[in-house]
Amino acid sequence: MSVLIAIVSGFASGVGVRSLFVFGWEPMVFVLILAALCGAFAFLKPRLAYSLGAAFCLFAVFGMVRADVADTPLPDVFASQLRHRVSYEGVVVADPDVREKSQRIALEVRSGDSSTGVLAVMPLSANVRVGDLVRVNGTLFLPQAFETENGRTFRYDKYLEARGIRFLIQFGSIYTEEQAPWHSVPAALARVKHSFLDGLSRALPKPDSALAGGIVIGGKTGLGKELQDAFTRSGLVQIIVLSGYNVMVVAEWVMAFLALILLPRRIQFLAGGAALLLFVGIAGISATAVRAAIMALIALYARATGRSYAASRALLVAVLLMLIWNPLSLCFDPGFGLSVVATAGIIWLSPLIEAHLSHLRPFLRNVIATTLAAQIAVLPLLLYNIGLFSIVALPANLLVNPLVPLAMASSAIAGVVGMTAGTFAPFITTLAGLPAHALMRYFIFIAEKSSALPFSAFDIERFPFVFVIAAYAALIYIVASKRFSTTPQLMLAKKASM
Repeated sequence: MSVLIAIVSGFASGVGVRSLFVFGWEPMVFVLILAALCGAFAFLKPRLAYSLGAAFCLFAVFGMVRADVADTPLPDVFASQLRHRVSYEGVVVADPDVREKSQRIALEVRSGDSSTGVLAVMPLSANVRVGDLVRVNGTLFLPQAFETENGRTFRYDKYLEARGIRFLIQFGSIYTEEQAPWHSVPAALARVKHSFLDGLSRALPKPDSALAGGIVIGGKTGLGKELQDAFTRSGLVQIIVLSGYNVMVVAEWVMAFLALILLPRRIQFLAGGAALLLFVGIAGISATAVRAAIMALIALYARATGRSYAASRALLVAVLLMLIWNPLSLCFDPGFGLSVVATAGIIWLSPLIEAHLSHLRPFLRNVIATTLAAQIAVLPLLLYNIGLFSIVALPANLLVNPLVPLAMASSAIAGVVGMTAGTFAPFITTLAGLPAHALMRYFIFIAEKSSALPFSAFDIERFPFVFVIAAYAALIYIVASKRFSTTPQLMLAKKASM
């Protein structure tokens, strides 16, 4: 375990340093020399500290190299056309992000032999779908970092680059030249998603249908700005974004169903893994979902093969794989960092809190410890990223989180019934949606009432990153000093994917 921590922390440190600072090969050589010295000390006088130091430094160099490789220049063909009117042919690669006055459409466009990712900011009247071959016209720009309302600098350019997008197209139009072919997997998954959301809209009124869709597959479209703000200020916004908890719940449901029909455990693993990947594909691939999917697949494999599952090791492996695949996500994707620290808090901090709640019933003790651990773990990053401190987040989450699995199940049933019977049996559809409707009303009530309380949340204008480092160093020291044995049993697999 110590070696794995050294490897992952070293690789992440190298990625982080190279992502924030541009330098040549000299620092890499220096760190490589440190790795060689530590290795020599470990060979001459075997000690764990020397071996861990060698592993940390060596993988820090690997992290720097990987981040350097990912730092690619802009394609010359497109860079030469900046601030000019352009016309490209491309393919829609993700669902349009619909805002109040416009929509943002992610495209993969071509110009000659070069291709790149662009984000087209288009009117709400534009009607395109995932997989469509489109023609986009407009003015080509570079994304720019900007100052937030709290005086923070948001690297919007790097945030988009982490998603494969290098340019913006604005002040133009877009139209479909050819609809997505029938064999397009992304288009098929998107059609399933929209059919499910349409089914929810038949079973539930607005904004309940939008909230139910967000709880099952993520997304805030249709909630409205006021309701979104209520969920944000109450600390409940995580229930309307695709989280690892959703992913693991789906996998557990499939495994439980297959176990009932007495299929072999390996078949259960394959079916559960396929359902998990299908769910992530339909809901939309995000850093949080990918991290949870990797951990869930490891858990499912361990269960199928009869091996022990350690959530802590699974988290470290997931982080390492994700940073190898996309090193930009470490510093420029807030969702990645929040997901990792929340999961780490649940794995390592939750048992410490639970040990001090022995006088409570097991279920209540588990809910309080898990919720409090996640809230404590994400707080420093939240303060740094958005500067919002919610006083009511803990009680609001305690009132809502235990009901989220039930809300997912009832919303899924309502959506499926709406898809299949919504057009010819509206009464049955409405009846099927009643449980989900009641839960959505309850969630909205908690969000609105808690966010409306005096001093429910307040903004912190400046929270320097050094405070973030100090806060997590203190948390690590507290956990390490307790020497709590983190041997996550199978029961922690579900909690660790939240």
